Amino acid sequence: MTGNAVTSLALAEDLIALKPKDLGANDIDQLKRLILDHAAVTLCGSVQPWGQKLTAWAQAYGGQGRAVLVGSGGRASAATAGLVNGTSAHGYELDDTHEPSRSHPGAVVITAALAVGAERKSSGRDILAAVVAGYEVMTRLGMAAGALATTHVGFHATCLFGPFGAAAAAARLMGLDAMQLAQAWGIALSMTGGSSQFAFEPKGTMVKRMHAGIPAQNGIIAAQLASLGVDAPVRAFEGENGFFHLYGRDPDPARLMRRAGEPLQIHKMSFKPYSCCRKFHSLIDALETATDGFKLDPQAIERITVDSPTGSVEKHQMKRPDSVMAAQYSMPYIVGATLAYGVRRFDAYGPAHHKDARILGIVDRVEARLDTSLDRYVPEAMPNRVTLRLRDGSERQETVIVSTGSPDRPLSLSGVAEKARALLAMTAPALDLDRILAGVDALPEAGDIGSFAAMLTIPGYPAEGHGTKAA
Repeated sequence: MTGNAVTSLALAEDLIALKPKDLGANDIDQLKRLILDHAAVTLCGSVQPWGQKLTAWAQAYGGQGRAVLVGSGGRASAATAGLVNGTSAHGYELDDTHEPSRSHPGAVVITAALAVGAERKSSGRDILAAVVAGYEVMTRLGMAAGALATTHVGFHATCLFGPFGAAAAAARLMGLDAMQLAQAWGIALSMTGGSSQFAFEPKGTMVKRMHAGIPAQNGIIAAQLASLGVDAPVRAFEGENGFFHLYGRDPDPARLMRRAGEPLQIHKMSFKPYSCCRKFHSLIDALETATDGFKLDPQAIERITVDSPTGSVEKHQMKRPDSVMAAQYSMPYIVGATLAYGVRRFDAYGPAHHKDARILGIVDRVEARLDTSLDRYVPEAMPNRVTLRLRDGSERQETVIVSTGSPDRPLSLSGVAEKARALLAMTAPALDLDRILAGVDALPEAGDIGSFAAMLTIPGYPAEGHGTKAA
């Protein structure tokens, strides 16, 4: 997967040339962590209102197929499952993050790979190679396009870059050659988008949950159309009206290609221990230190000042959010929910808490400030500084550059399993996580991925009592 020529076709050739046997033990271990995390967050999202609405849509309009709808266990076409499961995976702000591209690849790429793999009875090793290929193109395209500036003008990275990653994963599993993959990207070029307008309309935020489902579905469809011989451009990225021209901001096309000896992008992923916008995970870490592990009584705090880099202040200051998405995107609310209830109360972002005096009393003491000196760490890291002014006149300050779950502060497999167990205890207590863990561990030897996908079914879905009550 290395090369010098910077073209869509050259990248396609590299990705198609990747063989499952090329993946080392370290690669496989990381893929297991990514897939386990993906399974847990998708199950969590499947019981949320958006997950249930998309499942109902699939049942009414999605047609027949072999792909599994996570949660309900229903069956649908791969493209339909891509939309439904991708929405669930991205549905509670817990999916993995690639900070340099500002995107969430797993919710798109793993979704597409499992859907197409179940449809085609792909082996576990083929799935793993497909996931690697999808992560490579989605993240590299984001880095090459200038993701930080691209998102700053209003695009949502996951939805914008995602169709190309999904198409790569699907194309590999469908046996497409490099030219067909390049054409699939040419088709995806006319299917991409993703506006961040949801950040300004709290009652319009549910569509943001679909920003992994939409690209997963579109990438699958693009690969399917390319396999049928639908003609499309093969210079989707570098062409005169290609991706870099349309969406890039000071693009660096050379970043599309992997240099000799460079690690795969799967090793540059961050796992989310907290169910809110990734930009503020370092803030939560800083709060933990500044409050002595959250032992400090919030009532002892007179004022909370948060210094953040460019891009982390705008769109994130809503002090009275009235949707889950708005709460998870609101920096003041994140501070309030964290200090009031700790880091594992994922339901604190739900509607039952949007008028919670315990949270809002803290929210009203939060002030945001832009600190451009922190910009030098972005996008490779998402730093924050917190200053607590206590009622006794003293101050506490903590700066965190690299947050928990980042590649430099990674979660182990047991750490991912602990997160999964906490999630499923709230969303699907009847589900056997140990069985899923065993299924993930057996993936490299699995002859048909369909049996693993079928494990991601919640008994009684969507019976009363399931879910985090986070409408």
